[in-house]
Amino acid sequence: MGKTIHTDGVELLFDAIATLKTKEEYYAFFEDLCTVNEVLSMAQRVEVAKKLEEGQTYLEVTSETGASTATISRVNRMLNYGTDGMKIALERLKETTDKSEVD
Repeated sequence: MGKTIHTDGVELLFDAIATLKTKEEYYAFFEDLCTVNEVLSMAQRVEVAKKLEEGQTYLEVTSETGASTATISRVNRMLNYGTDGMKIALERLKETTDKSEVD
């Protein structure tokens, strides 16, 4: 069986993230923890996932995000065969956006 992310260290990471309250705290935490490129790569994957979930084509996604077709394919595979974590997050973001547009 392959590696698992279910470790004490990952549990500590998630607990640390859960303590953050503001976007400025998130920025500070991730700037301390990751390289700029690591954060930008994660952000790009979320952006690609959002656009794919909205029905955009690979061509549209690569044009708008600059992501390679390999990255888009990897994200698409995650959306189709992953554990649905990204789908849950994107749905919650959509609900939050939809609610704020009504208010």
